[in-house]
Parts: sequence; C-alpha cells; structure tokens
Amino acid sequence: MILPGPRNLITDVEGILVGNAEDVDALTGTTVILPALPVVAAVDVRGGASGSRETAALDPSGLVSHIHALALSGGSVFGLDAASAVTHELARRGIGFSFGPQPWPSPVAPAAVLFDIMNGGNKWTKDPPYFELGAKALSGASAGFRLGNVGAGMGAVAGRLKGGLGSASVTWNGYTLGALVAVNSVGSCVIPGSARLWARNLAIGDEMGPAIAAAARPSEAEPLAESKLDPQIRENTTIAVIATDAVLHEVEAKRLAIMAADGMARAIRPVHPPFDGDTIFALATGRISLGDVPARTLTALGSLAADTLARAIGRALWEAQAVGQWQSYRDLIGRFTTETR
Repeated sequence: MILPGPRNLITDVEGILVGNAEDVDALTGTTVILPALPVVAAVDVRGGASGSRETAALDPSGLVSHIHALALSGGSVFGLDAASAVTHELARRGIGFSFGPQPWPSPVAPAAVLFDIMNGGNKWTKDPPYFELGAKALSGASAGFRLGNVGAGMGAVAGRLKGGLGSASVTWNGYTLGALVAVNSVGSCVIPGSARLWARNLAIGDEMGPAIAAAARPSEAEPLAESKLDPQIRENTTIAVIATDAVLHEVEAKRLAIMAADGMARAIRPVHPPFDGDTIFALATGRISLGDVPARTLTALGSLAADTLARAIGRALWEAQAVGQWQSYRDLIGRFTTETR
C-alpha cells in the first residue's frame, strides 16, 4: 500500500533534516537540507536559466560520491551565498572531506537558486542577506518544519498566484521517499478555467485542501485561474529535492532525479521554459537495498518520486499565503468553502 509518512514531509526519510530562514521585509529566504551522514547525490537541470553551485561535482563520472548538505535559496545569484555559510559552518563542525593536515575539512554543499528579486518586498541596499540566512537555516535544521511562505518559498510566485515551499512523502514496500520544493514557476499550477490544481488527482486526503476545492465551478474560478503568461514575463525557477532511504549509486541517483523531474510537468504548465532554471536534486541515504532486480525497484521509486514531487507542489500552493499583489490559491477557492486545515 502507498501511504504518506507520519509527517508527510521529506524528513520522513530517516536522517534528513530541513531548516528554513526568511527575510520577511525583503520577501525572500533560504532552505537547507542537512543529512545526518553524507549522502549519494545527483542533479537534473531542465530549465533554461538555472543558477547553481557545485552541480558539476555531482556528475556521476566525477570524483565526488557524497555530499554533506544542500541549499535552496531565493535571491538569484546572490542566494548562492547561503551555501557558503553552510560550507563554513559544517567545516567548523568537522564535517567534510579531509586532505592531510589542513585545519578544516572541505564540505560539499551544492545549491540552486530561484529568481524572486522582482516579486516584491524591500530588497537590500547594502549586503544581501543570504549568508546570514544560510547560517540561520542550518542552525535550525530539524525534522519538523512549516510549508508555504517559508524558506526558499518566502518570495516565490507560481504563475499569477503566490508560490511557496512544499513537501510530501510516501512509503512503499519498506522504502520511504520524500520531496521538498520551492515553487516559483512561470507556468500555472491551476487548470485553466477552474480552481483545480493540476496535481489534484494525486492528492492524498486533504493535503491540497478539502474536496470542495477541487470542484469549484469554472465560471466562478476563471478570473484568477487563467494560465496565460503575463506580457511582462519574469525569470522564475522551481527548485526541488527528492530523498530516499534506498541504496543508490550515483548513476541510479541520477536516474531517480530524471524520473522525479516529471513531477513538475504533472503539476505546472508550461514547465521548463527558457525563463525558468528548473532544477531537481536526488539524495539517497543508503539504508535499504534495491533488492534482486534493482532496475525494477528503481523504476517504481522513480515513478513514486514524480508523483510525490507533484503532491509537494500542490501542497506548496495550498499552504502559501497572499503577499502584496500576489493572491494565494486559498483566495481563489475561498468563496467556495470556509473549511480550514
């Protein structure tokens, strides 16, 4: 049976912690994923305008086999500073690869950023806040965390609605798999002419809102749900992480990331355009073997990863709150129900 984990968060994968930090005034933030032990990692970049750090180190043909942390951040190129803060602090903790008598080890902490600097808020006039945000997010890493306007999702926008941070998990056949995503897409997460999320059919229970939210009549929903691209199109980017407790080699982790990326296509349309830097990481903690037919098990996990990522995107929209000119998905369906979670 396929069921969510106890938290329905990526941290249902044992050994994975998540920390978030925000600058509410600047309407931006950072999310850090901290594994208890180094994890096998891979990345798949689909968007045409990505911003990242150390993603080349995750090439399966390269030397690096494990990473020590991962950062997702708003702020475009400035947000890459968050990974620097994570790297410095992990080194102080003695975490990283050691090379002879050097005083600090060298952690590997890849990062991906999204473009939220045109989405509102009072942007910085001196130094960008992301080094401090990265350090704060790392220090607060835990198994429990909020969704919506937090971390890298603080300033995110999804089409014409407020985006945000989303997460979901699934258990299957002894494996646990989780997704974490900051939804900041050019495309819409809502079916045109309705108030129904593209990902709604994959929802488990009311994780994307009550059933009445899926039944909003098109004539009432159309003004906000329209998916036509704004004439003043913005650079955006949806960045995500898939984690599993399966034992994966680097090539298998790469395949998991590739398959999981289809979850974006199930929940956002259009997706992976020239304006977005859509990026997805895959992490494997290596607790449970793939069994006698590894390729078959990996195929099942990849399919589940795509669905779980789509669910996480739907949850991000449901949990996001209106900010400035950006109305929330709950605003869109609010006239159809007064139910709250």
